[in-house]
Amino acid sequence: VQLVESGGGLVQAGGSLRLSCTASGRTLSIYSVGWFRQAPGKEREFVAVISGTGRYTEYAGSVKARCTISKDNVKNTVYLQMNSLKPEDTAVYYCAADTWNRFGNGAVNYREVEYWGQGTQVTVSS
Repeated sequence: VQLVESGGGLVQAGGSLRLSCTASGRTLSIYSVGWFRQAPGKEREFVAVISGTGRYTEYAGSVKARCTISKDNVKNTVYLQMNSLKPEDTAVYYCAADTWNRFGNGAVNYREVEYWGQGTQVTVSS
């Protein structure tokens, strides 16, 4: 499956962005899809994941109150709605697909996740 992220950009602190992850090649209904982010000089970290059916979600504690992950299996797209953005949210955001077990309710080793997009830059100015 090929994944393409979009929706990143420059936003002021307190603003919102909606990231999209669109898949081709296979239906996302058979995959759990997660969002990760990587800031300069830092390790890639888990942000959120949604199950194949969209019934189950998990979030990192740092974003749980501010982000919503959702899925449209007709459009083969997963979204990450981010609100109340902070400068520390600045990073390249990646979507990734694998089984629910791989994401481990968020306790995931990103190196083991099978499919990745190319990333989209999110910059939050203070």
